[in-house]
Amino acid sequence: MKISKTEKQGTSLANTILSVSLAISLATGIGACSNTIDRLERVGQAPEVGEIKNPIAQPEYQPVSLPMPTPSIERPGVNSLWQPSRTTFFEDQRAGTVGDILTVLIEIDDEAELENESERTRSATENAGVPGLLGFEDNLDALLPGDSEIDDTRLDNVVDVTTDSTHSGEGSIEREEEIDLRMAAIVTQVLPNGNLVIFGTQEVRVNYEKRFLQVSGVIRPEDISTTNTISHDQIAEARIIYGGEGQISDVQQPRYGQQIYDILFPF
Repeated sequence: MKISKTEKQGTSLANTILSVSLAISLATGIGACSNTIDRLERVGQAPEVGEIKNPIAQPEYQPVSLPMPTPSIERPGVNSLWQPSRTTFFEDQRAGTVGDILTVLIEIDDEAELENESERTRSATENAGVPGLLGFEDNLDALLPGDSEIDDTRLDNVVDVTTDSTHSGEGSIEREEEIDLRMAAIVTQVLPNGNLVIFGTQEVRVNYEKRFLQVSGVIRPEDISTTNTISHDQIAEARIIYGGEGQISDVQQPRYGQQIYDILFPF
C-alpha cells in the first residue's frame, strides 16, 4: 500500500501539532503540577480559610509613596481642652492612626452602552495615453499583436486603471455591574500630608464555595463620616477585588487544554 505525498504531509503536520501541544502542556503542567496535587489532596474537603495576618508583613504588600507637601505642625492652645483634630468636644471615634479600623461602603451600580457604526466608500479611475513617441509609434506594429496597421487610438489608451473600495463596520458594547457590600479595613499608614492608607480583606465560606473581597487605597480623614464609614468613590487609587474559589468557580472556568487551544489556534 502506497502512501501519497499529501497523506505524508498531513501526517507530518499532525505530528508537529501534537509535539507542540505536548511541549506546551508540559511547560504549563510543571507550573500547575503543584496546584493540581493540592486540589487532588483537597477532594471532598471544604476550602481552607486564611489566617489573620499582618498586611504589612505580607510579601505582596508595598508601602505607598506619593509626592507630599511639607507637613505642618498644628499645636493646640495652651491649657485648652479642645483639640483641632477632633469633631466632637469629648472624643473623636473616627479612624486616624495606624491600626484603627473603619468601614468601607462599596455600592457600585455601573451601566454602559456603546454603539458604533462606520461606512467608507472610495472609487478612483486613471487613464493614460501616448499619442506620440518620438516617431516610433509607426514602428510598433511589429511589436503589438493584432492588425498590421496601427490605430492611433491604441496609443491614446495605453493605461487604464480603475479601483473601487468599500468598508463597513459595526460594533456594540453593553455592560451592567452592581455590587453592594460593606467591609472593614485597617489603617496601615499615615502619609505626611495626613491622608490615610487603608487595606482590608474578607473571606466568607459557604459550604464548598469561598468568597474573597479585598479593598485598598488612600483616603482623606475629613471624608470619614461621623459613623466611621467611607464610600468607595472617596478612595483614591482604589483597588477593589471580588472573587471566589471552590467547586462552582472551577466549573465556570474553562479547562487548561481549552485555554491553551484558544490561545494557539489562529482560526
